[in-house]
Amino acid sequence: MINLYIDPGTGSMLFTIVISAISAVVYVVRILLIKAKNMAGIKNQNERNAKKIPIVIFSDNKRYWSTFRPICEELEKRGQRAVYMTASPDDPALKCKYEKIKCEFIGEGNKAFAKMNMLNAGIVLSTTPSLDVFQWKRSKTVDYYVHILHACGDVSLYRLYGIDYYDALLLSGEFQEKQVRELERQRNLPAKEIKMVGIPYLDTMLEHAKNHERKKTGTTTVLLSPSWGASSLLVKYGSSLIDKLIETGYDITVRPHPQSFTADKQVIDSLMAKYPETERFHWNRDNNNFDVLARSDIMISDYSGIMYDFAFIFNKPVIYTNAQFRKDPYDAWCIEGDTWMLSTIRKIGRELNGENIGQIKEIIDSAIKETSEGSKLKEARDETWCNIGRSASLTAEYLIAKLAQIEAKETAVKESAKRPVKKKPVKKSAAVEGTK
Repeated sequence: MINLYIDPGTGSMLFTIVISAISAVVYVVRILLIKAKNMAGIKNQNERNAKKIPIVIFSDNKRYWSTFRPICEELEKRGQRAVYMTASPDDPALKCKYEKIKCEFIGEGNKAFAKMNMLNAGIVLSTTPSLDVFQWKRSKTVDYYVHILHACGDVSLYRLYGIDYYDALLLSGEFQEKQVRELERQRNLPAKEIKMVGIPYLDTMLEHAKNHERKKTGTTTVLLSPSWGASSLLVKYGSSLIDKLIETGYDITVRPHPQSFTADKQVIDSLMAKYPETERFHWNRDNNNFDVLARSDIMISDYSGIMYDFAFIFNKPVIYTNAQFRKDPYDAWCIEGDTWMLSTIRKIGRELNGENIGQIKEIIDSAIKETSEGSKLKEARDETWCNIGRSASLTAEYLIAKLAQIEAKETAVKESAKRPVKKKPVKKSAAVEGTK
């Protein structure tokens, strides 16, 4: 039997060699794993980039197609690829045949938001408020969120925090920018990019109105077109107002806000059951409101933006109800003073309240006789509707330019990552030098 003896010095040396070899192997394996992981990450990133949609237009309801249609047409004209995603299975966009714009239904309600929450896109344009507040969350693979208004008037009339987490806003009046900046100041939010573009659907409506010939009905047509919620005129006045309107003998059309069929369902269902359609009384739920606006002689509303569409496009009179508007559910609650819409309607419209509701016929007749495009109406139009006739074009130009900016930034980051990093020589400390 051979006895092997290793002196302590040799054993220590051999042990050091073995440990060093194992460490070297572990180091090499670790480096290979990191490289493989990086390669997989680069591959996955490249795959994501290849599948990335340049521009997505998201509509949570078909009624916003009037806003998005002219924008889609401008993007198509410029050859810009985009996808229009809608939460309405009967959205008119789904019947459109574009070469560059793909229109698709992505499900209703939470199913649509789940799709949006996992979206991979450069830019998302939408009229939908409350991004990153309720069920619609910012996707980690979307670079930029842009909000465009779907009506003229106050940007502060969204529910609380409605536009806080967008990156950019496309607006139509300077007073809107002041409201946004005040909310940002109060909430310590980063400043959003703001671009004044105008109102696409109003431009289209104005062009349509120029070529529209109204059919005479032989009697006065009154359009009752309220907003929705606790302060809306149908909730506040309901039957008492409808009864008085029917007594006038005029043609009466009631067009509830689409949201009221959900938010005020009990009230609307009760009124529709109580007042079925007759020869002179109608309920209107058309997706496109142009025809009902064009054939009406006068509008009665509360604080709905449709009053301004009616006055600005057709130069017809409006009557507003003193519904004691409550600001507390809205961003307007955080801003002192009246909203632009409430202060402006007092200048261009006539008030209807609980005291004079019995004289509704006289108020209607007087308003129709005296209507004219006065200086106050023009002033209101100028304040809230900039770039008339150019809004869709300006919106498309903005989106394309912003997309190019985003892509240029991504390219610069990639190029920077490819450049080798120069290692700075490590200066030995005096303590290390002294050990030699």
